[in-house]
Amino acid sequence: MILIRQEGAAASFRVRLQPKASREAIVGEVDGVLRLRVTAPPVEGQANEACLRLLAKALDLPVSRLGIVAGQQARIKTIRVADASADLLRTALCNVLERPHH
Repeated sequence: MILIRQEGAAASFRVRLQPKASREAIVGEVDGVLRLRVTAPPVEGQANEACLRLLAKALDLPVSRLGIVAGQQARIKTIRVADASADLLRTALCNVLERPHH
């Protein structure tokens, strides 16, 4: 189960990002942390941008509502989603994880 915290009108969760992967994907969850792969290298914020784009697409939200609030330089990052309900995010992320991978 992905751990999502409600913080006022926003919600946050943690991701573990693997840059320079062969393809972009949300690959699962370990200990409440969502695991992502992006093809971008961890240079000049490219992997971070790819991470936010991937999550925004998966959650069907504009990228502008997502931000990395901790771990910009680390593999484990805290993502904050503005104007979001932890319950809705949890449901959306669980749906993404249950979809078959191509």
